[in-house]
Amino acid sequence: MSTHQNPAFPPPLRAGPEFKLAQTAPSANLAGFMRRVISTIVALWMSGHALAADWILVKHDGRDYVTFDNVSQFYGLGPVKESGRAFTIAIGDRSLRGEVGSVDFYVNNLKFNLSYPIAEHDGRPCISRMDLVKIIEPVLRPGHIKESEMVDTVILDPGHGGHDNGAVSAFGNEKSFTLDVANRARILIAQQGIKVYMTRTTDEFIPLEDRVRFANSHPRSLFISIHFNYGGGTGLETYTLAPRGVPSMMADGPRISDLQQSAGNACDAENMALATATHASLIFHLKSYAQGMFDRGIKRARFVVIRDIAVPGVLVEGGFLSNAYDAKLIATPAYRQAMAASIFQAVQTYRRAVGPSAVQLVRTNPPARPPEIEPAATDAPVQPAAPEDAN
Repeated sequence: MSTHQNPAFPPPLRAGPEFKLAQTAPSANLAGFMRRVISTIVALWMSGHALAADWILVKHDGRDYVTFDNVSQFYGLGPVKESGRAFTIAIGDRSLRGEVGSVDFYVNNLKFNLSYPIAEHDGRPCISRMDLVKIIEPVLRPGHIKESEMVDTVILDPGHGGHDNGAVSAFGNEKSFTLDVANRARILIAQQGIKVYMTRTTDEFIPLEDRVRFANSHPRSLFISIHFNYGGGTGLETYTLAPRGVPSMMADGPRISDLQQSAGNACDAENMALATATHASLIFHLKSYAQGMFDRGIKRARFVVIRDIAVPGVLVEGGFLSNAYDAKLIATPAYRQAMAASIFQAVQTYRRAVGPSAVQLVRTNPPARPPEIEPAATDAPVQPAAPEDAN
């Protein structure tokens, strides 16, 4: 690894509160959880101490990395405590943790799948510049996302439909379950005076491109695509669009399409903020309902419906219909209602965290300029692009 300073990174600033949790939380436990995981994650850096004057870049496998000591200093976090290859940065009951050589990274125990593994420089753990800018910055400081609009519309996208059953279990098929969850979420969201539309309201097949066009016809909106998984696994996962230059986690390796700018990449920061709000809400509602549901984390992909939309969007997988335990839960109305409540709470949290109202709260504390990101270098030959389909 080599080391150099980069003045293009954010200059020093003092941190201030970004946002408060929406007051619509259905329980004190939920309010506490969402406050720790999303809303008051910002309290990690509310100590008021002077922050780092420069980001110190180190090279690893041809990419820029920064040490977690540098991250901790800039955001006002606690000291980096190491145990073997693992490390933790914690203040009170709030924490960041990971392990050298792994892409698994946790913010207050919420799992994120990094674009590149955590590296080591002079015995200190480091995170890629790409992951700093595309994950840590929008998660810790959602109110600093530039030019984000106030959301007044939600587009719910029940996966599959018509001749496309999606995944199938002994208890039913994916197309029926996704439509039921979307209808339940629509009622909850509409009751709060938010405009809400669905890409399909009946058992009909809607091409992916038509779903994209429908979403793009509604500016100032959020797009949430609802699915259930199939294959060898269990648990919950949330997908957001992979940044330009980052391989999809659903592909077998780097592809030419990784280097192409997609329409959805204009909302990279908003996508991550929405994914964080959505996944945290899913984990709380569904794991508290069913303790066996596993947190598979926030992942990156280039599914058509999140790749080609011009508004912030995510795709959620609410469990595996191929897994007997998951499938039994998904078949119950109570589980689908809990999933709908998760989506509703995610919308509320995002609207409080991102947009003009959040910026207004920190207007006396101008945000630092985020570092520019070049397309990531690929370490293996790229393959021709292949379509990615959600389950």
